[in-house]
Amino acid sequence: MKFLRILSLMLICLFVFTVSTAAHEEIAVRLNGNDTEIGALLIGSTTYVPFDKANEILSDGNAKISGSAAEMRASTPFATITARDGDCYLEAEGRYIGGSDVITVSGMLYVPIRSIAKAYNADVEWHADTSSIDLSATVGDSIISGDEFYDSDEVYWLSRIISAEALGEPLEGKIMVGNVILNRVRSGDFPNSIYGVIFDTTHGVQFTPTMNGTIYNTPSEESILAAKLCLDSYSLSNTALYFLNPDKATNFWVPNNRPYLTTIGCHDFYS
Repeated sequence: MKFLRILSLMLICLFVFTVSTAAHEEIAVRLNGNDTEIGALLIGSTTYVPFDKANEILSDGNAKISGSAAEMRASTPFATITARDGDCYLEAEGRYIGGSDVITVSGMLYVPIRSIAKAYNADVEWHADTSSIDLSATVGDSIISGDEFYDSDEVYWLSRIISAEALGEPLEGKIMVGNVILNRVRSGDFPNSIYGVIFDTTHGVQFTPTMNGTIYNTPSEESILAAKLCLDSYSLSNTALYFLNPDKATNFWVPNNRPYLTTIGCHDFYS
């Protein structure tokens, strides 16, 4: 009788595992032209790979994996990479690589293939006709560290405007504020530096914190994280150029003249 109960539990677990994975399309992944058994899954429009297996393959077997499905770390001779369930980013050598959320599938931690590839400085090529991916990487290669990559002046000002404008907003809202600043930097209609955009007065003061002094407040840790994600090319919108809190705004030129994009927290965003 005990044996039958155990067998029944095993069958139930197998059924649950099958159901949880069968809904996702399996994707073939090649590394430098060679087939891999990485176990990639197409979930929505994102290809995910198991964190442990991906690091093992990309590090040529040199990754030491620790942690659980909630948080895992891969230590290699050339990089340390951390992923947490629910985060929209990976940490790699002091860098913050944004993308689709880290998720758990059947008790295993899965990460977006483009995020983990970036940690190893690998190129990703998607083949829609065969639903497959080619990775191109050099074993031992990894992205440069955060200390080398991030410009301290850019982090300083971007994190401060994010914190001053979106301190009580979710991380997504903070990232969008950062996107607005960097989209303006890239636009020919605004100054070409973060500092210049923040303190731009060509058409009047652009950001209230530069008038009330909150731009100089110490930024929150999440605001610094959002700034680094933005500086590492994570974008929720490449076209957002304006935002306002409709409950506090006194000037409504933006909603009357610019295309509405989305609302996150208290802010409406416009292109």
